[in-house]
Amino acid sequence: MTPTATILLLGSGELGREFVISAKRLGAHVIACDSYEGAPAMQVADQYEVFSMLDGDALRATIEKHRPDHVVPEVEAIRTEVLAELEAEGFHIVPSARAAQLTMNRDAIRDLAASELGLTTSTFEYATSRDELAAAAERIGFPLVVKPVMSSSGKGQSTVRDAAGIDAAWDYAAAGMRGDRLRVIAEAFIDFDYEITLLTVRHKDGVTFCPPIGHRQERGDYRESWQPAAMSEAALASAQAMAAKVVDALGGHGIFGVEYFVKGDEVIFSELSPRPHDTGMVTLISQSLSEFDLHARAILGLPVPDITVPDTSASAVLLADREAEDFTIAGLAEALVPPNAETALDVRIFGKPVARPYRRMGVALAKAAGGTTGDARAAAVASAGKLTIEYKG
Repeated sequence: MTPTATILLLGSGELGREFVISAKRLGAHVIACDSYEGAPAMQVADQYEVFSMLDGDALRATIEKHRPDHVVPEVEAIRTEVLAELEAEGFHIVPSARAAQLTMNRDAIRDLAASELGLTTSTFEYATSRDELAAAAERIGFPLVVKPVMSSSGKGQSTVRDAAGIDAAWDYAAAGMRGDRLRVIAEAFIDFDYEITLLTVRHKDGVTFCPPIGHRQERGDYRESWQPAAMSEAALASAQAMAAKVVDALGGHGIFGVEYFVKGDEVIFSELSPRPHDTGMVTLISQSLSEFDLHARAILGLPVPDITVPDTSASAVLLADREAEDFTIAGLAEALVPPNAETALDVRIFGKPVARPYRRMGVALAKAAGGTTGDARAAAVASAGKLTIEYKG
């Protein structure tokens, strides 16, 4: 059979794994790439390649070798200037090389949102040294959130309470950065009521929004998410208007995870990812078409329907707590026993070959028919709590 399209996936983590499954259901041939062998998406793809995507020559050689219909970035640390060159030569970068360049770096996307589009953001400055960070802190004030301009899953992010914490925040950001740019964003801490992800799909027929997703983070990384998140009509309308504005500015087709802080009816832009979002794992149970299905449809030029969430749903992650290569994940049977007839449960084990402290190894999913957000969250957390990582040796 001739595939509907050939897709080269740059990054093969758990989000990439689910995207590969969605793309293959639509007849695509997928080559999964990452810096190590046996990555989650490689296990379900048609082919795989192992190389560092920060190696521009290797990146170009791999794309030229396979000549895919679509190049789909799934990680931040990529030589995006090479993607721009290849796009100019006729390759299709998802959603666009410009989007990849801007969103792989927090400073670039923040400048676009705040300076060019006029979106509401927190007060922020950039720093390339400890001294610059200390000076920015004096101007912005405490508490202060410090993040590397290039990182993922909350790596390198911390909250600084006073001047004594500047050195530790700088060291933590430097250790958690991806790529080769030692630069941080320092932003005023926002006293928000809650934060959301608004999954926004830009496709051939326009822009479609998924119902908002609420989430809880620790160490700057997602631990739970739930959908739909309760918010006022005014706040939702504001979030959708800002999301449409920024994804139209970035261009291309695909799903975008747009993150906001919300205080009453005020919505404050935080970040954007031009790909499926980790908090959107909940859509694997909440929506008839998951964020991965929607991404695949948009990329392949297929129809994207309006999305509804009939029942409250939630996700909760399973984390490793040590370095290990020899381990098993147990408790799956127990984790899939629902607390009542109205609750549906599911689990995804990511298949990562190596465990590390705080690394996500799986996720529990719950849907509470006719129930509350609290019911769904409690069921997801309880299910995740029954999963255990048994380390050997």
